[in-house]
Amino acid sequence: MISAVYAALAALLIVWLSLRVIKLRRAKKVIFGDGGETDLQIAIRAQGNATEYIPILLILLALLELSGGHAALLHTGGVAIILGRVVHARGLLRANLHQRVLGMQITIFTLIGLAVANLGYAANAVFW
Repeated sequence: MISAVYAALAALLIVWLSLRVIKLRRAKKVIFGDGGETDLQIAIRAQGNATEYIPILLILLALLELSGGHAALLHTGGVAIILGRVVHARGLLRANLHQRVLGMQITIFTLIGLAVANLGYAANAVFW
């Protein structure tokens, strides 16, 4: 299953972002929340943003695969998911606005593309 590969990669990205939060909490001796620490706030948002977008992207990718989506389309969507989320996270963690914006553009266009592809495959199943 193609979508399983990208789900696994996305899970590893979330693990990496989570470990950054844990490391900063330990270093700053913050038990809960962000303790008013800017770098911890940024790390928490990078992790949170990933966990907000990745689930719907993966759901759309898996549904497209279950609908018989072409392998090239699935790999394009999967690569775009990972690329967009990595670029955004790196931009956020490095205070690089250009990377943040690029990462969100990739993510939003991927979300739109996967939604449209799912609608197309669903319409094809209903009408043909």
